[in-house]
Amino acid sequence: MTSSASGECKSRKRTVIVLVLVFMAGIVFTGLFNMGLSATNEMDFCISCHSMKVNYEEYKETVHYKNASGVRATCSDCHVPRDLGPKLVMKVLAYNDVLHEFLGTIDTPEKYEAQRWAMANRVWDRMRASNSRECRSCHDFEQMDLSEQGRSARKRHGAAMDEGKACIDCHKGLAHEEPDEPEEADAGKDEA
Repeated sequence: MTSSASGECKSRKRTVIVLVLVFMAGIVFTGLFNMGLSATNEMDFCISCHSMKVNYEEYKETVHYKNASGVRATCSDCHVPRDLGPKLVMKVLAYNDVLHEFLGTIDTPEKYEAQRWAMANRVWDRMRASNSRECRSCHDFEQMDLSEQGRSARKRHGAAMDEGKACIDCHKGLAHEEPDEPEEADAGKDEA
């Protein structure tokens, strides 16, 4: 074997070893990344910020927390998309809440309440823009048996399907207390 052939062989071995190491590092990174995403979807993580305790106490009084079937919708079920792309976008947007917790903008119940209207509207706008995607992962119009619903629900769900409404158009304040519109907004409407 010539030195040139043995050099090529060593070069190929190094290339294969590097590719195998890069592949293995990719697997490890992907696993750790998924573990991190999963950990940040846990209820304990979500309520670890002091300000989220306000919402948590409200949520514990709803059918999404405790019900006859024993099925519980957690924070991530309603607020985090399941598909990777939208999920990553939402994780980045959630940084805003964490930032305001640290800045002290929403770190007390009083400050939280002062921001509740704006925060709720941001969530409602996102839900409307996604056609209530997270709601529909459990509550899909196509899967509803309208004949088993009460008269009012049957009529409203039927109309909502026909009109292409998002769940949030009718179901605000379902899992969290619906905030009162600030008086400044009401005064602006009266003047217009």
